[in-house]
Amino acid sequence: MQQLPTIPQPSGQNTPNSIPPQTTIGSARKQPEGWKSVLSTVLVLIAAPVIALLLINFVFQSYEVDGPSMETTLSNKDRLIVWKVPRTIARITDNHYIPARGDIIVFVKKGLFDQNGAGDKQLIKRVIGVPGDRVVVRDGIVTVYNAENPNGLNPDLNPEYASVIKTTNGNVDITVPEGELFVCGDNRVNSLDSRVFGTIPSNDVVGKLVARIFPLNKAETF
Repeated sequence: MQQLPTIPQPSGQNTPNSIPPQTTIGSARKQPEGWKSVLSTVLVLIAAPVIALLLINFVFQSYEVDGPSMETTLSNKDRLIVWKVPRTIARITDNHYIPARGDIIVFVKKGLFDQNGAGDKQLIKRVIGVPGDRVVVRDGIVTVYNAENPNGLNPDLNPEYASVIKTTNGNVDITVPEGELFVCGDNRVNSLDSRVFGTIPSNDVVGKLVARIFPLNKAETF
């Protein structure tokens, strides 16, 4: 039988049984990816506390109640969420942040325990009077006079917290100045508030209470 002549393959061409040349990836290409991973991790570690700080200062913050001045609405050791966005917007726009009457707020009372102006403390109270209101405390009752209520309004008849307020001791007759608030604790017989230290500047307000998250069986929104 006649054999066909063989044709030699070119040196650069693969034969059917040969393994095609492979492209290898050396360490020179892995190194930049490794640095990118490290850099991403570092950026996350830096960004996380910065974002947390921004949220705490300008958006919301968690607080724990210390003391009985807001009982029975709030109790000692209750864990709360305070909303700061309205106050932040007011500061950005150079306006006063005036919460609604009945809102529960956290504020800074400066120099509360020190005649030299030190001893700042954060307190939580309920807004009773807003700018322009005349607040009168007499015979255990709070009465607010303003343009909408020339004959007087008892803010403690608000159904959301009326059952909590029993009596309001003291003898007060004050008109709330522009940019200030008159505040009281719900536990009127055991609360250091505007009946003692007067109105507070709205710029000292930290934020408004929006939720109680602990204890779980008392969790609610405000």
